[in-house]
Amino acid sequence: MSEKIATRQAYSEELAELGEKHPKIVVLDADLSSSTGTAKFAKKFPERFFDMGIAEQNMISTAAGLACAGKTVFASSFAMFASGRAWEQIRNSVAHNDFNVKIAATHAGITLGQDGASHQAIEDIAIMSVIPKMTVLVPADANETKAMLRALVKHKGPCYLRLGRHPLPIIFDKDFVFEIGKAQVLKQGTDITIISIGVMTSIALEAVEMLKAKNISAEVINLSTIKPLDKETIINSLKKTKAVVVAEEHNEVCGVNQIIGALISKEVDFFCPMETVAIKDRFGQSGTPDELLEEYGLTAKDICEQVEKALSRKK
Repeated sequence: MSEKIATRQAYSEELAELGEKHPKIVVLDADLSSSTGTAKFAKKFPERFFDMGIAEQNMISTAAGLACAGKTVFASSFAMFASGRAWEQIRNSVAHNDFNVKIAATHAGITLGQDGASHQAIEDIAIMSVIPKMTVLVPADANETKAMLRALVKHKGPCYLRLGRHPLPIIFDKDFVFEIGKAQVLKQGTDITIISIGVMTSIALEAVEMLKAKNISAEVINLSTIKPLDKETIINSLKKTKAVVVAEEHNEVCGVNQIIGALISKEVDFFCPMETVAIKDRFGQSGTPDELLEEYGLTAKDICEQVEKALSRKK
């Protein structure tokens, strides 16, 4: 896992490639095309790209209109603004009508870095997941991002795609085929399950190696589709390990950990202790990605500590 590429960069590259094969793709951006990466598409297909200015609500409303006319629309901005400022338009204009709009939100989470709390979306998974008909995806690396986009152009309906600025290690092969609604078991283990999303998946894989030194066998599930949830893969893993740690770069309140907790309470009929590695209901702040991961307890060491805590409860 030596090479590192940001998922926003992979989005930029694959979107431009897909534009050649799919003439119905139209891309909108909210005055951030150089940052989100949609400038690459704009250069190749200027007649299918629209810069909507700093007007995210108008962007989503326009996206809904284009989708109504039969276009496959990708609408991009920073996650904070795409999910927050335009939430009503996403809910009422896009999702309620089941329109084919893909909201590709970049710069999510605290690993956005020095831009600080105002730009760091740590609530977006919660507020997108609660919208009916909305698919929510979070890739773990560049190759999974590209595979997601290839799947999304075939998928009809609204989707929220959470992307990051921070370069991530490569985990998946270039020919990986992504299936919406299917989680991936990246490591087999017997003692505990680690369910991770996005940035936290490569960190979870680091933790697995640290846990081996303590004779702890950890299974890692990359939960790249938050909604719809792959209940079968998760429950099958928990039947084997009977303990779980959820790792997410998101507020723990209404985060993925609570989605998993609800699944366990409803569909697991055995004792299964769960611990969480997440942002503890705090806003972000300015700092380098590595500094912030350390400050907010989102490191491999933190995962290991929560694994040991869950295992102590399991006993």
